[in-house]
Amino acid sequence: MIKETGRIIAVEGDGVWVETIQQSACESCSAQKGCGQSLLAKATGKTTAIRVLPGDCSLQEVCVGDEVVIGIPEQVVVNGTLLVYLLPLLIMVVGAVVAGNVYEGDISTAIGGVLGLAGGSLLVRFHSYYNRNNNEVHPTLLG
Repeated sequence: MIKETGRIIAVEGDGVWVETIQQSACESCSAQKGCGQSLLAKATGKTTAIRVLPGDCSLQEVCVGDEVVIGIPEQVVVNGTLLVYLLPLLIMVVGAVVAGNVYEGDISTAIGGVLGLAGGSLLVRFHSYYNRNNNEVHPTLLG
């Protein structure tokens, strides 16, 4: 379980929005002096707001501004990364191959690839919507 501390910025009927500060690996990187990423991160103070499900906690016990600890299972990070990045690319390749075999020409292959990428992205969106309240694939409040 990956644990992160954040601050509640909004409370909804079925979850809360928590703002966390993005952690950076810049402090341990050997190219720290020659890279602009560290400077940009310090200047913008990157924060991220994510939707968190209540888990075992009650939403009546929390309010805006509270400091909370959220937990994200490790397999969610791996599976989510594969789903978001790999699935659309695989469907794009399949779309390009099928379009290239059915219709001759580079234009049809490119159109098939673009349609496959769009279809894969829609599948990811549908999966996200379908699992919006699933405690197994979303961060949950730990305390």
